[in-house]
Amino acid sequence: MRHLARLIYIVVTVLRYGLDEVALSGFRQRWVRVMVSVVTFGRRLDAPPGQRLREALERLGPIFVKFGQVLSTRRDLLPDDVADELARLQDDVPPFPAAVARALVEKAFKRPIEAIFATFEAEPVASASIAQVHFATLKDGREVAVKVLRPGMLAIIDDDLSLLRTLARWIDRWSVDGKRLKPREVVAEFDNYLHDELDLVREAANGAQLRRNMEGLDLLMVPEMVWDLCTQSVIVMERMKGVPISQRQRLRDAGVDIKKLARDGVTIFFTQVFRDGFFHADMHPGNIQVSIAPATFGRYVALDFGIVGTLTEVDKEYLAQNFIAFFRRDYKRVAELHLESGWVPAGTRVDELEGAIRAVCEPHFDRPLKDISLGQVLLRLFQTSRRFNVEIQPQLVLLQKTLLNVEGLGRQLDPELDLWSTAKPFLERWMDAQVGVRGLFERMKKEAPHYAQLLPELPRLLHQALHRPHREESPALLALLAEQRRTNRLLTAVLLTAGGFAAGAAVMAWLQPWMG
Repeated sequence: MRHLARLIYIVVTVLRYGLDEVALSGFRQRWVRVMVSVVTFGRRLDAPPGQRLREALERLGPIFVKFGQVLSTRRDLLPDDVADELARLQDDVPPFPAAVARALVEKAFKRPIEAIFATFEAEPVASASIAQVHFATLKDGREVAVKVLRPGMLAIIDDDLSLLRTLARWIDRWSVDGKRLKPREVVAEFDNYLHDELDLVREAANGAQLRRNMEGLDLLMVPEMVWDLCTQSVIVMERMKGVPISQRQRLRDAGVDIKKLARDGVTIFFTQVFRDGFFHADMHPGNIQVSIAPATFGRYVALDFGIVGTLTEVDKEYLAQNFIAFFRRDYKRVAELHLESGWVPAGTRVDELEGAIRAVCEPHFDRPLKDISLGQVLLRLFQTSRRFNVEIQPQLVLLQKTLLNVEGLGRQLDPELDLWSTAKPFLERWMDAQVGVRGLFERMKKEAPHYAQLLPELPRLLHQALHRPHREESPALLALLAEQRRTNRLLTAVLLTAGGFAAGAAVMAWLQPWMG
């Protein structure tokens, strides 16, 4: 019944704001249009379509606002007026009252707000779907930003996720694509990310990890967390000063190289994904600023770390090989990788899959972003995946969303940006570091402490393996012991090989200061 009530509320909201004009545009059945016109008789729609869409998404809650934020970055798919309205969802959602924010802060820290801060600005500087941010000053003079979770968020999100889970079960049960699309797993991933975003301590930990990862890159700045003032509902962090990346003319007036900024954004994204396997997964313009301070001029400033993505070593290597194969236009290798990973049925013909992938990707190479749409490429790839029964990978859904955000951001900054040529050198260097000679020595150095601990135990292990006493002499036991001796010989060979690698790694580590 709760799901039914929510569905009715969604339908009523769609009709109230006139979104049925778009939602039903593809229906040919006249009776559908007639029924809607009867239900909405007398309705007045004075506001522009973009404003009505934004207000409807705000009314429907956080999950719908997230959808609008992603959509706002795709100006290649939307009219300018609609994109401008949706951009307001990034940090201009109607705030909750300042008195409520103060009460939430005092409840989280169990003391009056004057005992914590020297100053606390009642007017929020940014207000989004999950939380809003107030500027403040600590007693020691440090300028900080205070992020306060919206009240009642957990119940709203749980209701919508429960509805999504029900829809996923229906799709899984009744759709011919149910098994391939894995709707339950995708919703489960979405569930994890949204609940992680509701825990602000986790967000603070994500920000701290991202700050450590990016320290040596000098392209991205991440605020430092004030850990003494971080709770599940309120966190306090260093105040960052920058220009919102959406204000391109202001950045140009300040002397920022916009084309370099676009290239740096691609480098940051691929560094986080392939080097660290830990990436900011909510990179809409409301969460990105650019520093114009002399000491950090032109660097990105990242905000809001509620949603981050992670990749395993297997995921990273597989994706890197796919990207490199795409950049080299080696479509046969792309098809082989899909087969090797088990993403397509074992009986799939490589040449047929290769031809389908070539037809999707070849028209889009050597063209700037203004002339292509990664969204359209992904749509064609999804159509191809349906034909070949490619299984959707839930752990990569967040990466796909982030890649669309990055492309939308790059399109706004520099429509002439060639995404392929910008990313290809980085990925080739990363692959060399992973599987080349340099990567081999790095892994040997990393494993040297483990092998150094194992080497002293090697004689005892060999003695135990070769001189194990025989308690019985039955034929069955003798056969078992013979098999064990063969296994022991194999184990001995493996241990000796490992010892050789360990010795080599130790020598390389010892010689490194002289080798430079």
